[in-house]
Amino acid sequence: MASSRIIAWPLSGTHEGGCIPGTQDPAFVLHVPERLTLPIVIAAPHGGRNYPPGIGATMREPEWSMLRLEDRLVDRLAREVARASGAALLVAHAPRALLDLNRASDDVDWSMVEGASRAERAPNASNRRSRSGLGLVPRRLPGLGEIWREALAPADLTERIDTIHHPYHSALRGVLEQVRDQWGAVLLLDLHSMPPLKARNGQDRPVEFVIGDRFGSSCNDLLSATALRHLSAAERRVTHNRPYAGGYVLEQHGSPRRGIHALQLEVCRTAYLDAELREAGPRMPGMVRLLAGLVRALASETAALGADGRLPQAAE
Repeated sequence: MASSRIIAWPLSGTHEGGCIPGTQDPAFVLHVPERLTLPIVIAAPHGGRNYPPGIGATMREPEWSMLRLEDRLVDRLAREVARASGAALLVAHAPRALLDLNRASDDVDWSMVEGASRAERAPNASNRRSRSGLGLVPRRLPGLGEIWREALAPADLTERIDTIHHPYHSALRGVLEQVRDQWGAVLLLDLHSMPPLKARNGQDRPVEFVIGDRFGSSCNDLLSATALRHLSAAERRVTHNRPYAGGYVLEQHGSPRRGIHALQLEVCRTAYLDAELREAGPRMPGMVRLLAGLVRALASETAALGADGRLPQAAE
């Protein structure tokens, strides 16, 4: 398998990376403005919709499964927010059905892999996430059951890891390191969408946003507080780490002590999609404006953290 070697990406321009198996298409695209004016990288790991030929025939209910697995049009939302704010942008083109970039490369439900040994198939061989059906390669969905008609070939699993997972995370690691080196600190805003949540505790409106920071381990508390305050000031319902605290991306890349901060932002799909949750709805432009304002607010705080971090070195 490919190593986790950091790739030094040029800090300007648009760059394609990885490859979707069965195609000649890139697994992701990284875009950094020619003049990066703020220390923010927006990423959309679940926005991919580029399905290789024939993949639908291997799924039991392809249209339904694809729609449920996608963070529908979050790639478009991320692009427009990055364009409006000036942030760097990393967007996956490879679909989550092939491989979930918010999972570790060994987070595999081996019971779905052809030829897996009895030990690998044992219930304790996989972690809780993969056993629930949403591991590195999703196996089943609530209300739908099994996604695939046949077992996954080991060679296919290895190819997906080598051509999608490793290159994506290497690119993300590389751009975060470079932006941090330039600014003293960097914030990754990992953008996701979520199905509508039910209103709780007698509230008349359900939550529209969830800010995740792995309970304070992936970023400075000031940044989480800034995000919560910004969305609350816009009279939007927002929660912190419940029910989504952040996954592998934040665990792998968030390192506040090294000046690399990471937040996961879940946006309710009703807040920017149409009534069928398939296409962009009339609220999309407003959502772009709101999130672009959030990025600018977070950028100011991140830059201040970077400046504070450089002061002791400058005094030596």
